[in-house]
Amino acid sequence: MGFIEEGRQLIQDFVTPEIRSIDARLSAVEKRIESLETHVDKRFDSVDKQFDSADKRFDSVGKQFESVDKRFDSLESKMERNQAQVLETLHRMENYSHILERLARLESKLQNVA
Repeated sequence: MGFIEEGRQLIQDFVTPEIRSIDARLSAVEKRIESLETHVDKRFDSVDKQFDSADKRFDSVGKQFESVDKRFDSLESKMERNQAQVLETLHRMENYSHILERLARLESKLQNVA
């Protein structure tokens, strides 16, 4: 039994303190990991908030573009109506021009007859 007791004593003298030291270091590493996890979680939450804020700003810009797009559509519609009116007026003026030319020829013929 002396050999077994010496083995136990050897383990208690050398291995047990090393195990305790490793356990203490492992506990410190675990605490550090927990601290880092907390820090990383906070950073991710911060980044999430920033992305949410950016997303809201993009939504706002998108709505502004929609508003501008509607205004351009309205302006385009007005321009098309104005173009149609201008073309109609030009057509009428062309007709008046033809009528004036015919009237001038008729007046000329009347003067020649008289």
